[in-house]
Amino acid sequence: MNWEPSDGGFVLLGMPDVHGSIRGKAFRPAAYRSAVDEGTVMTDLWLGLDPVDMPIADYQDYGINTGAPDLMLQPDPDTLRPLAWRPGWGICLADPSWPDGSRCTLASRELLRDILSDLADMGYEVMAGFEYEVRIRDEEDQPLSSGISYSLGEIGRFDRLLEVLVPALEGLGVNLEAVHTEAGPGLLELNIAARRGLRAADDAALLKFAVKEVAASLGLTASFLAKTMPLEEGSSGHIHLSFWQGDQNAFAPDADGAFPATCMAALGGILEHLPAASLLVNPTINSYKRLVPGYFAPVNVSWGYENRSASVRAIRGNRPARSRLECRRPGADANPYLALAALVASAVIGIREGSVPPAPEAKDVSERADLPALPNSLESALRAFRDDSALQEALSKEFSGYYAISRAWELRAWQESVSDWERERYTRAV
Repeated sequence: MNWEPSDGGFVLLGMPDVHGSIRGKAFRPAAYRSAVDEGTVMTDLWLGLDPVDMPIADYQDYGINTGAPDLMLQPDPDTLRPLAWRPGWGICLADPSWPDGSRCTLASRELLRDILSDLADMGYEVMAGFEYEVRIRDEEDQPLSSGISYSLGEIGRFDRLLEVLVPALEGLGVNLEAVHTEAGPGLLELNIAARRGLRAADDAALLKFAVKEVAASLGLTASFLAKTMPLEEGSSGHIHLSFWQGDQNAFAPDADGAFPATCMAALGGILEHLPAASLLVNPTINSYKRLVPGYFAPVNVSWGYENRSASVRAIRGNRPARSRLECRRPGADANPYLALAALVASAVIGIREGSVPPAPEAKDVSERADLPALPNSLESALRAFRDDSALQEALSKEFSGYYAISRAWELRAWQESVSDWERERYTRAV
């Protein structure tokens, strides 16, 4: 994209942290161009900050315990994009490295790059598309819609947001294909076009960034929290994916509608490692409030053709290019780089091992007690992850150890807190 920041603007140079937030600095145009030529620096503390910016003290080799030294940053000029809602400003993603020049493979974008390289070694490239459900509230903290799904009458309540958001996303190179209301007050689903490789997760990260920024500029609030209110639908972050060899979709079914061996093995791998992968696709305490029966959020290891109650929906497209798998487990709170990395890594394991998925399910499986249960808490997901050595190896032992520490930190923070619910429920009774 041929765009340059104006003399009065800035370039936001950043990297996705472990939570998926893009952290970095705002550079004046001349300083940005210097960074492109020579690189720049930023503290490695961003590797070890929790969601409320508290340093994770359990990291011993970087971050707060080593004095938060610098990492080297190299801007990726191909990702430079304008911010339509902030004229003259832009954003650019950067690749981090350690002071000795080696790649910082703990960074979530770098992890996905490595997983995609493993897939490329097998002769495939991923095509992935993200669907996000986001809650929008007005200046008085009221939801913009009543919670009727697919309501053509209520979609107009989001027109002020969409009027600014669409050109903002176009400027970022993100193709917003469709939107519709969902079955929760203020809940809006955003469907972005599928992309190949790293670009798919870049688009997802930039979409989340833009939605929150544009909403704030209009006095609105946008939340990707997985569950904001009890007895309401949660916010999902479904991922559609297929593997390609050049112009051929390796997941395209034959004339009889049967998916090829590559697709079935990939599906088998995803299902086998989904309990452990839940730590990455459902990364917060709150994630598991969404994952309960009755809300179209999968709770067991299952798949089916066009079955939205299952963990994975197999989709026979109306043409070969549109045939794909949809993993419905991820929440909107997931880091898109880590969520996609976990699914692709699991699929790669499945292809290498010739995994065979269980039989497809044709009916609602949300209440099925005979199917293997998926983790229902961050604690049980962490146990499943630590027990899955194959997925840890696929993601690298170094990253897996790093990520597990961050999730254990979240668990401890939650265990040390006392909620209003506990006080209201137990103060008089005990």
